[in-house]
Amino acid sequence: QVQLVESGGGLVQAGGSLRLSCAASGRTFGRYAMGWFRQVPGKEREFVATVSWSAVSTAYSDSVKVRFTISRDQAKSTAYLRMNSLKPEDTAVYYCAARQSPSTSRSSREYDYWGQGTQVTVSS
Repeated sequence: QVQLVESGGGLVQAGGSLRLSCAASGRTFGRYAMGWFRQVPGKEREFVATVSWSAVSTAYSDSVKVRFTISRDQAKSTAYLRMNSLKPEDTAVYYCAARQSPSTSRSSREYDYWGQGTQVTVSS
């Protein structure tokens, strides 16, 4: 089992920045790819970004490409999502996820472990 805990969410003005963290515990010696997803009430969970176990490969949704950066620190068992130039439409609950594969994936169905989520609110 892997436990994931997100932090770093909050309220920020449009154009501002935030960095989300996802701390993993448990069976963190596995070769897990990580992903970030987000969800607003009444909508499906949306892919944001993913990073491979080696951190060599990353992928982003078109809506956040260039503005967001995903990274990971293996020594700290932590993944990050740096969010710049935030827009009101980025407002959502952001979830961290891990999948039992070293390869990236944009599909939430391919992730095995999920955090509890952290709220990000961008005011206009």
